[in-house]
Formats: sequence, structure tokens, C-alpha cells
Amino acid sequence: MTDPWPPGACTGLGSLPGTDPIEASKLVLGELPDLPHLPELPDRGPGADLVGRGVALLVDLPTQWQLGRWSLTGAAGRDVRRACDWLRWDVDGFAELAQDATVVKVQVCGPMTLAASVELPNLHKVLTDHGAFRDLAASLAEGVRLHVADIERRLPGAAVVLQVDEPSLPAVLAGQVPTPSGYGTVRALDVATARSALAAVLDAAGERRRVVHCCASDAPLRLLAEAGASAVSVDADLLGSGQLDSIGELVEAGVSLWLGVVPGVDARISFEAVRDRVRTLWGRLGFEPGLLAQRVVATPACGLAGASEDYVRRAMAVLREAGRSLAE
Repeated sequence: MTDPWPPGACTGLGSLPGTDPIEASKLVLGELPDLPHLPELPDRGPGADLVGRGVALLVDLPTQWQLGRWSLTGAAGRDVRRACDWLRWDVDGFAELAQDATVVKVQVCGPMTLAASVELPNLHKVLTDHGAFRDLAASLAEGVRLHVADIERRLPGAAVVLQVDEPSLPAVLAGQVPTPSGYGTVRALDVATARSALAAVLDAAGERRRVVHCCASDAPLRLLAEAGASAVSVDADLLGSGQLDSIGELVEAGVSLWLGVVPGVDARISFEAVRDRVRTLWGRLGFEPGLLAQRVVATPACGLAGASEDYVRRAMAVLREAGRSLAE
């Protein structure tokens, strides 16, 4: 499958500072025109962050915000209704401004990260109950399918790219997710179950391009590809020498590489340094320089919600300049 974004494209990973969805969409569409993304604005509060967006996508699985965390309940609470409203308003504003876009990206919380964050009525994590976990993964997959279809309906001239965020996946597989009390950890989820749940959510995108983002140092890259990811998104700073071999194998198999090469918080950056960093890593992988711009997308290392607005604009400009330089 050919990537719908042009060579040298760059993009953001999702979250941005601020609370105004129109201004955030204008920023993304103006600074990242080759691969703009639907902004996430967690500064608005519970329901606007990664997990809150995931909760808003669940179908026939009501939740409530209780004691500072999300819980499955018999009826949806006002906080999840607010989360749904925020998502709808974000999509409305973005779609109105993105009518000329040829490709757009939407981000969703992955099933393992969501299940590691949401609790059952008995105050245990959803991960502790295999039946509840399967229900949550299926509900999320259906919500993602509807979400992607809605974006595509609103933007018929744009190819839709789905990004699934799984920051908690390594902890879930290693049995390192803390229990709500903080005195223990949830038992590890077996790899086959995790792969199946992730595949169900990725399959909700159909034949569209599907990216999985995991910024942990021990991201299970092979699992992501086996689940159906057509691109993997990683933090370049956290790649160990052992992971380079795995990345090389994925690239050889046709998987695109999204490299987090700009810090997610305020820092000194330049497009030359970002460009050279990408080139150096690509060279270590041993691939032809001419393929770099076709197979690599430069991104921030993580979401930018913790950065200043001036830095966010600078980071996007640096990524754009570096990407276009790589394509020359």
C-alpha cells in the first residue's frame, strides 16, 4: 500500500497546549500541511486527554469520572457526555477548516492503555477481568470505526490515517501496571490477547494507513507490525541498539517509520540538527539515502501539551523545514 502523505512529510502526535480547538486546528493545518492531525487539548480537563477521548469513543459501554479516574458504570455520567461534546466540537472545527486537505490523521487511545486506565465498578482495573477487557476492546474498535467513517464523510477529498496510541503497552505486557491502591500490580496480559485487541482496533480503519505510537524504550515493535500496523511511531532517543535490528526488519517488510526527533517540551532546536539526526539514524539502519524521505515521517517525541505555544509553533516549523530538506 502506498503512503498517502508526500515524501518528506512531518506531523504531530496529537496533544497541544491551550483550550481553543479552532485556533489549534488553524495552527496544525498551517504548519503541518502535508500531514495535519486532529488536535487534542487536554488542558480543558478530564475527557479531553488521551484516555478521555478513548472513553468518549466507547459504544454501549457507559463510564463515569469518579474520584479522579474513569470507571465503567450502568449509566454514562456527565463527564463522559462532556468528553463526547468536546470530541464532536473538535471534529466540527477541524473538518470545517480542512476541506482542502488531501490527507488527515486522527489519534485514538489503544485498548491496552485504555484498559490500564479505566476501572471496573469493583475498583479493579479492566485489565484484571478478561471478559471485561474483551468487551472494552470490541467497544473501542466499533467506536473507532464510526469515528474514522465520520471524518471521511466530512472530508471526502482526504485520505484518513489512523494513529493508535499505546504508551502503556510495555507495562501491560510486563505486569507493571499499578493497582488502584498502589500496593500491587496487575498481572501481565499475554501477548496473543494484546495482539488480538490491537488488531481489532487497527482493523476498524479498514484499508487506510494505520500507525501505532509507543514512546516507551521497550516498545514491542514486532507485536505492533503483527497486529497490522503499516507504520510504527517511536521516540528516537529511546531506541536501543537491539531495537534498530527490529526496525530494520520492519522497514524491509514495508512498514513506515515515524521518528520522534523533536522534544515534547521547550528546548533549543534547529532544522539542521533534526535533519542530520534523521539521516544518521537512517544510515545506521543501512538503507539507501534516496529512500529516507519516502519511508520516514519526522514527528515530536511525544505530545506537545506540556510545551509553550511559542515552542509548539517553532517545533512544527523545524519539523516542516527538516522534512522538506530530506526530500530534496
